[in-house]
Amino acid sequence: MDNPKKAPVSFTKEVYEVNGTQVVALTAGSGPTLVFLHGTGTFPGFDTALEWACTHRVIIPFHANFGESGDNEAIATVEDHVLHYMDLFDLLDLDGFALAGFSLGGWIAAEFAMRQPQRLSKLVLAAPAGLVVEQAPAPDLFAVASQEVPAYLTHDPAVVLSYFPKQPDPGFEARLNREMRGLARALAPSPQGSPRLGQWMHRIGMPTLLLWGEHDRLMPVAQAPYWQGRLPNCRLEHVPGAGHLLFEERPECARLVTEFLAS
Repeated sequence: MDNPKKAPVSFTKEVYEVNGTQVVALTAGSGPTLVFLHGTGTFPGFDTALEWACTHRVIIPFHANFGESGDNEAIATVEDHVLHYMDLFDLLDLDGFALAGFSLGGWIAAEFAMRQPQRLSKLVLAAPAGLVVEQAPAPDLFAVASQEVPAYLTHDPAVVLSYFPKQPDPGFEARLNREMRGLARALAPSPQGSPRLGQWMHRIGMPTLLLWGEHDRLMPVAQAPYWQGRLPNCRLEHVPGAGHLLFEERPECARLVTEFLAS
């Protein structure tokens, strides 16, 4: 029996110029392409995604104005980010690929899938933002007291605190503040999400895996059935013991993605 393929120990870094914006992307593995769109804070890194590189060529681009990618004031709204990724995927000649997104990245992924469904083989949405659910509104993260934020990000606050510097780190604070400004600009038109997304989600017909932490307070888990009810070909998986940062709090849930992609 062949030995299972081992995950790479790290990502390599690629740099692209996309319509005047420098895009840095992390890549690992080989095989069918899986693009992962990250959430607001990139500080936890993406070690969990290395498991996917056992079976796929994994590409993780940093959004414009986030992480290691460059700034572009013209890329502000989620719609801007979607068009920006259309340009990047054209540049990379990507078609028939799997797309995954977490939180803000899930919103961007859903909007992309709605506009260009023919380019995707499968879709993974992990605790996605973007759908306005009046029955279960998302809290205003900018109004949450700083000492309470960890409990909104993970069910066990110690998990997210383990990614924070133990001593004051101006560089860490500057990077996080930049990404929070990027989030604020994306949410400015409608803080709860896109009022139009629910109307057009029927266009997302490819097989879709919806992942949600059972204790998510940032994107309330009560939103999950509303997503599932609007996605024509969707499977919902709850992640026990996890808050919003489900891949960091329960790294084993990455296997749900691997199994879905293999099915």
